[in-house]
Amino acid sequence: MDLAKLSWLLEGLLERTPGARHALVLSRDGLKLCHSAGLGTDQADHLAAIAAGLQSLAHGASIEFGDGTGGVRQAMAEFYGGLLFIVEAGHGAHLAVIAGEDADPGLTGHNMNELVEQIGEHLTSPPRSDAEPAPGRA
Repeated sequence: MDLAKLSWLLEGLLERTPGARHALVLSRDGLKLCHSAGLGTDQADHLAAIAAGLQSLAHGASIEFGDGTGGVRQAMAEFYGGLLFIVEAGHGAHLAVIAGEDADPGLTGHNMNELVEQIGEHLTSPPRSDAEPAPGRA
């Protein structure tokens, strides 16, 4: 799936989710893959890093206190002025949404999961690999 079509789908998610302001698809390691139009490039980079960090912390909690598989269905942070939702969106990818504090968390999560079910296989982000070995390594 091309990124232009994915951007269009993210905009559709925002339109049908009251209170949702921004949407972003990111790789597990915090690189933005695609984002809604309302996010500037620097904001999208920052949100991707924040979402990856929060997802990583939730993963650690799952390993320690969950069933040991390290699976995280979704993570959410509530802060003054808004909410951040993160769901898995294919192997190595996540979908993050910023919503206002008046947003319905159940509806937001439902709409995010619905989008992931529709296009999840297209949201896979393969692990990055170095094109060349680091100096001194062969």
